[in-house]
Amino acid sequence: MSEEKNQTDQTYQQDQIKDMASVTTDSPRGQIHCITIVGQIEGHQILGESLKTTKYEHVMPQLAAIEESEDVEGLLVLLNTVGGDIEAGLGIAELIASMKKPTVSLVLGGGHSIGVPLAVAAQRSIIAPSATMTIHPVRLSGVVIGAPQTYNYFGRIQDRIAKFVTKNSKIKEEKFLELMLNTGELAADVGSVIDGEAAVGLGLIDCLGGLSDALEYLHGEIARRRDSQERLLPRSER
Repeated sequence: MSEEKNQTDQTYQQDQIKDMASVTTDSPRGQIHCITIVGQIEGHQILGESLKTTKYEHVMPQLAAIEESEDVEGLLVLLNTVGGDIEAGLGIAELIASMKKPTVSLVLGGGHSIGVPLAVAAQRSIIAPSATMTIHPVRLSGVVIGAPQTYNYFGRIQDRIAKFVTKNSKIKEEKFLELMLNTGELAADVGSVIDGEAAVGLGLIDCLGGLSDALEYLHGEIARRRDSQERLLPRSER
């Protein structure tokens, strides 16, 4: 019976990874759900088949299910994204930021563009030393109406992004906007590319680290929550 259960669990995990790029791990220290946000974040428009994408309609229900689950005790978000749809990225980031369960983000490779709000949305943000983050102004592809209202709209979107990032990290809004509007670093664009150490030094990301650091934080938070819940129980039920 035990072998059959193990095989069923393994099959379920393989399906999770294949279909949703996510997995739930279970150990005596706690059950953690891991989701990956990779490639380009797909929003209301379907991107090409040759592009690696993360679909927001897949991620959002997962986050709701994780928050509501009685079994899952923590969330690990693995990030390696070039950015993508602003509304979809901000929507996912807002959901992560509003979760009460312990959450940690780990930036691997890159957390560019709208990946920046996603990285800071978790309660604890970690970045690999070799990872980079690109901070730049809002860009739209396709036909753009050359009118003052268009530029005002761009400005309002940038304001939303800046306010979310500064609310969920330690970087000052003035410094974030300075990095966003830097004209002396990118050859064909405006903005800045910062590595892991610089991201931590600026207060954008909490600390340098890797997978073991992210899991250690989650297990520590899970243990504290368990202790707190146990103290609330009547002595007869402890």
